[in-house]
Amino acid sequence: MNRLLAISLLLATAVLAGCASHPSPELRPYTAQETQQLELEALSRRGLSFDEYQQQRAALTGQSQKAFGFDHQAEMNAQRAAQRSGRAS
Repeated sequence: MNRLLAISLLLATAVLAGCASHPSPELRPYTAQETQQLELEALSRRGLSFDEYQQQRAALTGQSQKAFGFDHQAEMNAQRAAQRSGRAS
């Protein structure tokens, strides 16, 4: 009986030791593209207004601020649609 108890205790200890010693994640610096993607994801979670979001996104991506957005009646600016499609809607 003591032999069975000792073997089961040894087996349980080995299993717990194996589960506790997981390999550490690869420690490497993020690339510039990964860093930019993380910053854009964090920006999208901030709950900013559309205009503030577009300003900060343009600053992060290095693009110039374009003249588009919502007007005061919550309708999309027509200039953006004309710029995107290349034709009037």
